[in-house]
Amino acid sequence: MSVNPSDRSIRVPILTRVEGEGSLLVKLRGRTVQDVQLVIFEPPRLFESLLRGRPYTDVADITARICGICPIAYQMTAVQALEAAFQTRVPGEIRALRRLMYCGEWIESHTLHVHLLQAPDLFDLNSGIELAERFPDVVKRGLRQKKLGNALLEALGGRAIHPVNLAVGGFYRLPKVSELAKLIPEFEWGLEAALETVRWVASLPLPEFDRPYDYVAIQHPDEYAIIEGDVVCSDGMRINHADYEAHFEEIQVPHSTALQSRRIPSGSTYFVGPLARINVSRDQMAEPARRIADEIGWQTPCYNPFHGIVARCLEVVHAFAEGLELLRSYRGGTLSRQKLQVRAGTGRAVTEAPRGLIYHRYEVAEDGSIQLAKIVPPTSQNQAQIEADLRVLLERRMDESDQVIAVECEKLIRNYDPCISCSTHFLKLRIERE
Repeated sequence: MSVNPSDRSIRVPILTRVEGEGSLLVKLRGRTVQDVQLVIFEPPRLFESLLRGRPYTDVADITARICGICPIAYQMTAVQALEAAFQTRVPGEIRALRRLMYCGEWIESHTLHVHLLQAPDLFDLNSGIELAERFPDVVKRGLRQKKLGNALLEALGGRAIHPVNLAVGGFYRLPKVSELAKLIPEFEWGLEAALETVRWVASLPLPEFDRPYDYVAIQHPDEYAIIEGDVVCSDGMRINHADYEAHFEEIQVPHSTALQSRRIPSGSTYFVGPLARINVSRDQMAEPARRIADEIGWQTPCYNPFHGIVARCLEVVHAFAEGLELLRSYRGGTLSRQKLQVRAGTGRAVTEAPRGLIYHRYEVAEDGSIQLAKIVPPTSQNQAQIEADLRVLLERRMDESDQVIAVECEKLIRNYDPCISCSTHFLKLRIERE
């Protein structure tokens, strides 16, 4: 970190523990926040264009490459959107395996974020390595939980990174009963470990930063929503997921190669992610997650983004509890894929990625080739909200040094677990004072 006192600017050339490549520019004029820009300068990755003209069978494998941390989110939303285009519904056994698969992704993604990306901030540490030196048992426990999430993805997806087994209509191959049964003892340990992690994180001092958010997530009448549901907002809005684009729009801002999302018609920002999901669907979480939430005194609704780390831990409890139930009930099957009638049409789907709601829309030709693809990831939906939060943070901490402000901005950004691209790079921060 280098500080130039002559022009009161600050540069943080390497912001670790975020996924992707970008920068933050803050301009202060006296005691006024003039501008806040979360600058995404990675070249456009053009996945939506890349998909055009491809056969529908290619979509799952291509969209998995959007993110190495949450490939299932992109695959699952894509195949379900295509199933909607073909007017196909998968049987309950396949749907249950898909929820199980998503539980694995929530476990591996959330535990990575909690232990290696965000928890070091709570102790003013620079890395997960430093946290491991201070709390070796906690970090080992967290990494073992992550490993279990990866193991489940390997069993259902063929491999943990960019799985290859998910298909339009189901799976290419069903797992053997023995493959999943051997995970049951590990998931029993994982559930208890996840409960201990909640207790540990809830005992830590978390900053106060309550804000009036519009929380947006999907909600299902029969279950904690993961792979389908209506789109709901904490202000009372409820829409069918097919109407998503009538209520949310993406806009281009000059300082970013990534689109930002706004609500229609207000143009207001909104918040997606674990905190949003728990705020709208807490009562539908698995019983162990509800019980531990009550034990730690979790208040719903919660409007403090710094409590997002606790929300992620609660969702890990849910994922282990539901995952354990699904593992125990699996009896195998004979049908791995539902028969499809390929036809021209438009399909839409929403699911809940670890970082929040994700939306896909595909237009398909008669021969099954993709004519149009629209993909709205969770981080692009949160970007404008992050900028709005940073403005409030800067107004509250205006009298502190640039160095302190920079560190606090980094911590606030990490709350959202932003996934700017599929690999971890760095984010530069510069503050300009006039």
